[in-house]
Amino acid sequence: MDIGELQRTIARDIAAIRNDSDLRAVRDRYLSRKSGEISVRLKALAEAPPDERRTLGQVLNGLKQQIEAQLDAAQHALAARPAADAIDVTLPGRPPLIGHRHPLTLLRERVEAIFLRFGFLVVEGPELEDDYHNFEALNMPAEHPARDMQDTLYLAAPVPPVRDPQGGVEPRREATLLRTHTSGMQIRYMETHQPPIRLIAPGRVYRRDGLDLTHSPMFTQVEGLVVGEDVTLADLKGTLVAFARELFGEARKTRFRPSFFPYTEPSGELDISCAACGGSGCAMCKHTGWIEVLGSGMVHPAVFEAVGYDAERYTGFAFGVGIERLALLKWGIEDIRLFYENDLRFLEQFPL
Repeated sequence: MDIGELQRTIARDIAAIRNDSDLRAVRDRYLSRKSGEISVRLKALAEAPPDERRTLGQVLNGLKQQIEAQLDAAQHALAARPAADAIDVTLPGRPPLIGHRHPLTLLRERVEAIFLRFGFLVVEGPELEDDYHNFEALNMPAEHPARDMQDTLYLAAPVPPVRDPQGGVEPRREATLLRTHTSGMQIRYMETHQPPIRLIAPGRVYRRDGLDLTHSPMFTQVEGLVVGEDVTLADLKGTLVAFARELFGEARKTRFRPSFFPYTEPSGELDISCAACGGSGCAMCKHTGWIEVLGSGMVHPAVFEAVGYDAERYTGFAFGVGIERLALLKWGIEDIRLFYENDLRFLEQFPL
């Protein structure tokens, strides 16, 4: 290998140094006293012609000094290089990924905040309920469809009274079920409090429904109750219209339609104008221009009698709305299952 080729080889090896191990290998290859390329060539000068010895010696010594200088520079560069796990404070900061509450939780908190501002109390009750508070006290007769096993998830069926041989009667054991609505909490609250009452009862409820685009066997419901003297249908309409405007905006129109619920009389449903078509009619609103939001009505006197209220003195109104239904309408979502699948691509679209 001539001097020119040796210099090019040395330059390539030094440029390829990436760590201390590479540095030692290059130093040993060229500067080792016993086997280094430069050391071997310097020892071989004794065999060179006398007239070339001086020139070759100067070239090799100069190359040796050059290699030493370059290796020293490479060593300093390695020492100055940060470790692989070191923090480079000159880099721009990376914001941490921060989670937030589920969109259904956000919407429930928004609904609660609206009614708190209206002067309502927020109460919660047991998800495991008995037949009396879930149905009977709410004026639902035994043959009412809502009490059918196809709708309600019973954990223990009711047991009728049993007469023993001595003439005694074992009392009837109440059915145990997963509540189908949070209206049972209205009964529980009225049993221990006297009017005036203004409350909402949010919480999970359960039905024997299949999971599809608009139904779920478990969902979140908010029931509301107002009881006092001289509470009228106008109070009901004013409260619910104000709520709809707070949640959906002033541009959405509202209307009430007659309906039927066993625990209210008269009963009605609140509709809002369809956001997709502006009320002109489309597939989303079934070409009516309106979408149902919630059910409501004036509290039935039989409900007051069940809790010991004077139905001649007190009147009231009640309403119920599903948080998932509000979410579908507010955000224009067509599939309720998206809220339960925990897909971050969907959940991260909602603001904090």
